[in-house]
Amino acid sequence: MGLDDKISNAAKEGVGKAKEGIGDATDNERLEAEGHKDQAVANAKQAGEHVKDAGKDVGDAFGR
Repeated sequence: MGLDDKISNAAKEGVGKAKEGIGDATDNERLEAEGHKDQAVANAKQAGEHVKDAGKDVGDAFGR
């Protein structure tokens, strides 16, 4: 996972958590749901990057 991807995903997750918190505090269900969505997208991207990293590690272990 590239550093830019890590930073971008962490920022997206942080924005999602903030939106969720603000939405919860203000009873704004739309904003809260948007925060959940942002976090889910960031987590999915992070998972995909971890899979790519694991595949690269396996390839490296077999001398590719």
